[in-house]
Amino acid sequence: MSVELPGGRGAAGREEFVELVAATGSRIAGLVSGSRHRPDPATFIGRGKLEEIAALVEEQAIGLVIFDHTLSPAQERNVERAVGTRVLDRNGLILDIFARRARSHEGKLQVELAQLKHLSTRLVRGWSHLERQRGGVGLRGPGETQLETDRRLLAGRVQQIERQIANVRRGRALNRARRQRNEVPVVALVGYTNAGKSTLFNTLSGSEVYAADRLFATLDTTLRQLPLPGIADAVMADTVGFVADLPHALVAAFRATLEEAVEADLLLVVYDAADPNNDEQRRAVREVLDEIGAEDRPVLLVANKVDLLERPPAPLLERDPNGVAERAWVSARSGAGLEPLRQAIAERLGGGLREARLTLPPQAGRLRARLHASEAVQEEAPSEAGGWELRVRMPAERLARLCREHQLPLESIERRAD
Repeated sequence: MSVELPGGRGAAGREEFVELVAATGSRIAGLVSGSRHRPDPATFIGRGKLEEIAALVEEQAIGLVIFDHTLSPAQERNVERAVGTRVLDRNGLILDIFARRARSHEGKLQVELAQLKHLSTRLVRGWSHLERQRGGVGLRGPGETQLETDRRLLAGRVQQIERQIANVRRGRALNRARRQRNEVPVVALVGYTNAGKSTLFNTLSGSEVYAADRLFATLDTTLRQLPLPGIADAVMADTVGFVADLPHALVAAFRATLEEAVEADLLLVVYDAADPNNDEQRRAVREVLDEIGAEDRPVLLVANKVDLLERPPAPLLERDPNGVAERAWVSARSGAGLEPLRQAIAERLGGGLREARLTLPPQAGRLRARLHASEAVQEEAPSEAGGWELRVRMPAERLARLCREHQLPLESIERRAD
């Protein structure tokens, strides 16, 4: 059931809703749509659409009616009584998809927490046994209803999961602190689901993280080394994809995972360049970033799937009037634009690339190896003193720090590389 409200997403929203339902493996018997100026307080859709749905349920023996909207507990119960079958709203639908896709222990904990919090709002006269009185040893006391028992047990499980997630959060915080001490920059991939984040992640990092052309293919945050020109150590994080009207309970549950985005040195906001609705999708991503407290993080837009465009833009890297890279056009599958993207990431992390000629003494072999490993060396020749003359290209901040640590003259910096 999809209702068009003022300011809604129209056909694009309905197409995404169908994809979400298909992601659960359900067989879609039919799509009932309509429009309203405002939701009906009791049933969200009104009497006419209720009768239409009820007739379809009876005719095709449908066992589940799914709404592309958030329903209140009372609306959900009223619709169930009217149509004679189980009803699931958009929040419940997305939670079900997440439950099916979660692979890691942490991901399963986060999804279960969100499901329990969603269920807690539905424990109101939903089942006949909830009105029976219970008493006896081990319960709160004589006269406790089954509803109260259910709520108490649910609250206990929620607290238990929250403690476990808090432990995971502390572990992530320790790892982040360690990276910060070692001055390892972190780049986080964020974006609308199915924008190609995981494919881009694999291509940039040389990993084989699971990626598929479907909604919410990846739920668990993954960290991998990111090779960048002029930067020896960098880490890239792949995060869960976002979607319009992402349930707040789910955002809250995944906050420990999404903190990689909050603490990142640079956010790569990935979107599907070939999707005509990518403006709305980027707006939905921005809303979630604001909700988790990542609104002030530096952002580099990445327009993926440029190979699907009739006329790819030129150049593939856009800069603002100050010369700062602000958007990269790439194809994670064909490889188009990936080298300019790497260059842009290195620039943004290092405050711009600079070139310098450095003279290294013979005992600086380890430093020379580090510079080669980070792909900073552009040219090399032996020096008269038995060392090396290097022309390097690397982030300005890292170059200045290297000169200070190894007592190399800062005047060796020649010019900006960008």
